Amino acid sequence: MTLTSFGPANRIKRSAETHPLTWRLRDDGKAVWLDEYQAKNGYAAARKAFADMAQDDIVQTVKDAGLKGRGGAGFPTGVKWGLMPKDESINIRYLLCNADEMEPNTWKDRMLMEQLPHLLIEGMLISARALKTYRGYIFLRGEYTTAAKHLNRAVEEAKAAGLLGKNILGSGFDFELFVHTGAGRYICGEETALINSLEGRRANPRSKPPFPAAVGVWGKPTCVNNVETLCNVPAIIADGVDWYKSLAREGSEDMGTKLMGFSGKVKNPGLWELPFGVTGRELFEDYAGGMRDGYKLKAWQPGGAGTGFLLPEHLDAQMYAGGIAKVGTRMGTGLAMAVDDSVNMVSLLRNMEQFFARESCGFCTPCRDGLPWSVKLLMAIENGEGQPGDIETLLGLVGFLGPGKTFCAHAPGAVEPLGSAIKYFRPEFEAGIAPVSAAVPPLASPIVIGA
Repeated sequence: MTLTSFGPANRIKRSAETHPLTWRLRDDGKAVWLDEYQAKNGYAAARKAFADMAQDDIVQTVKDAGLKGRGGAGFPTGVKWGLMPKDESINIRYLLCNADEMEPNTWKDRMLMEQLPHLLIEGMLISARALKTYRGYIFLRGEYTTAAKHLNRAVEEAKAAGLLGKNILGSGFDFELFVHTGAGRYICGEETALINSLEGRRANPRSKPPFPAAVGVWGKPTCVNNVETLCNVPAIIADGVDWYKSLAREGSEDMGTKLMGFSGKVKNPGLWELPFGVTGRELFEDYAGGMRDGYKLKAWQPGGAGTGFLLPEHLDAQMYAGGIAKVGTRMGTGLAMAVDDSVNMVSLLRNMEQFFARESCGFCTPCRDGLPWSVKLLMAIENGEGQPGDIETLLGLVGFLGPGKTFCAHAPGAVEPLGSAIKYFRPEFEAGIAPVSAAVPPLASPIVIGA
């Protein structure tokens, strides 16, 4: 996969001052192991946090930096950390890393875990210190076998160096870290479903409240953060709040940098660390290189399959949560997908909704029954057998499965691309509605009720 820099592709080298997540990457794509990571200032932030900062100061620093969750929801990380109980008598707490990454078109966390496993471990170590958690789990998508191998090796290296385990850095603080591979369910990206799965239960979301910070893994206080989120922590601690905020473009309400990408029939599909606030056009033209010869951009999704479709004229939107919200959808994971002019939107949506229907946990009726219903209607329209009213029924499902109508956010994310596709490409859906058949001739003799 490709990793470039702030300027047009490959013109500016990555540096610690501008690329906190990716400056340590090797050009050959191989993993950065402990010796090389420490030679590149690795674990310096952890040493600073342990030696010079009180636990509450770490939380406040992350809060002041404006770090938000990078998994798609964008909840402020420091605020989330602040929800953990202050009661010192609660000595069993957990830190979970959500590394499930089942969102289609998204592979940013995979790159970090495969090539910079110690960055994640350092981020978790500092976070554990701040949250007073004695044990951590990396809940990893089962298909990420290389990431699992590299993370397990990195954990053993850190243990041998006294960076994990008992009395870390002579501080008296203990932290154990385990890599747990899941069985491959999209719904595990929801933090309480992840917790259920880790406990060996069916991966259904839990009712909230209580929230995991109060009642999480095995009933104990638990904090769940995404891979990319945790990987931002070392740089914030090492270089400070003002520096971190300065990385974002003017106008962005989100701070720091973000791993962004483009897939589809673009000339240079890849993944780049960019400042929040770059425009979709910069991402598409300067980094992804625009569409391949012979193809035109028809639509794009800004951050995974669960975000709405946008048109080419929306490329000037800034890539941060509020900037993408202005054009009608969500930033999501920040990894965009280009849809070319050869793609039939009905077929694309049928494929997407089949995925989402299959991945539903089945707990709540709107999601369990509504998503398969949308697939059935889309299949009929795709085959030219749609009936009058089917499009209106699909739009009704978009409303019935929208935010606040289901137990978790799975269904709202599933129908957001459907609603936007009908909004912008309704004629393609109308083309699949079968013509109304000729009127049925009247019966030879009327039916008499009760005769």
